Amino acid sequence: MNKEYVPEWDQPASRNDDNAPAKAHAVAGVKQIVTIRLDVDMLEWFKSAGPGYQTRINQVLREYMEANRVRAQGEQH
Repeated sequence: MNKEYVPEWDQPASRNDDNAPAKAHAVAGVKQIVTIRLDVDMLEWFKSAGPGYQTRINQVLREYMEANRVRAQGEQH
């Protein structure tokens, strides 16, 4: 995880990913409020790094998604 990552709280959420395929149902950078159940120890670990734990969780999930998207594309070819 990138410990130097500092979210810009005063800026609107946005992403610039020119390589991502366009999807009608998903808009890059737009956040949606959801409720998920997480293991207590994992959540405490993310929170222990200070404010921005939700952003860090999102970053880890995005990295996982992108890694698996690349792997899935490689298997299709």
